[in-house]
Amino acid sequence: MSSHHVVREKQEPALLVLGLNNFSDELLGQLLEWSPTVIATSDTAEQLNAFGIKIDWLITDDANVDLQSDVKLMPAGTDDMAVAALKFLVTHGYPAVNIVADEIQLKDFIFFADKINLVLLSGGQRIYAVQSGFSKWKPAGQVIRLLSHPNELHTGGLEAIGNGGFKTTHDGFMSLQFDLPQLFIAEEM
Repeated sequence: MSSHHVVREKQEPALLVLGLNNFSDELLGQLLEWSPTVIATSDTAEQLNAFGIKIDWLITDDANVDLQSDVKLMPAGTDDMAVAALKFLVTHGYPAVNIVADEIQLKDFIFFADKINLVLLSGGQRIYAVQSGFSKWKPAGQVIRLLSHPNELHTGGLEAIGNGGFKTTHDGFMSLQFDLPQLFIAEEM
């Protein structure tokens, strides 16, 4: 039995590639499965090109780039690469983006957390913003880390293990209630 899906533009999360060091080819392949809009920096574009991956947008202020045909240029201007790309994605109505990076500076992403669904993939972790009342089914013994520190935090199905880390106490739903607009959490991939 085969299944046929019509993938509309912007239906799948865009893919912003800021760094590929220590990122598995298999995971990259999974992110590319549904042909997302691929945005790269000058550094990562060469790596993606070597893998034969089609790039849609290149963040650069150099108008003389000739890496692949039909690549559109996105000037960064005074913004850093991540901010330039996120401004573009929000302005053009993308609902979500997967961001692959070598290092994550949360300060670059906090402003956008309520404007676009962000998933940051770095260092073997999946990092994303959640709102108070968040719950998710997880098997027992799974570790999550809170990357923001709310004053009021109430958890369900979790036990604190120190340094912002929590472990699920049983198979089932874990939940978070807190006093911030959103909270970034990290899970192991």
